[in-house]
Amino acid sequence: MQDRPQIKTALPKRRYQIGDHTATILGEIETDDDHRYRFILALVPMGEQEPVLYVTSQQAPADRRGEGAYDLRVISASLTDVLDTADRWESLDQFADQAIDLAQQVLGLRNQPVIKLM
Repeated sequence: MQDRPQIKTALPKRRYQIGDHTATILGEIETDDDHRYRFILALVPMGEQEPVLYVTSQQAPADRRGEGAYDLRVISASLTDVLDTADRWESLDQFADQAIDLAQQVLGLRNQPVIKLM
């Protein structure tokens, strides 16, 4: 998967189970790439080690900061797209709600219950 975050350290902020996937939202993130992340949701199928989907809140480039401070971005094997730029992606609650919704849409998990584990 290209463009995936190169995470060195991060702290888990929330965990969810969505069907047979585990979703972890990370904060306080240090990476080896050029992006400054506020939050990252990593979605991993049960029994696997590697995420199949990331949703990120990352600092928007200077030329787009008039629209908002953070980009909401989806990264998967077939897709890497900035879906929105807004200040609200600085909020853990707003990011979590939208990231879970996007993960369900992209992976076809709409009918699966979302259980908050942490």
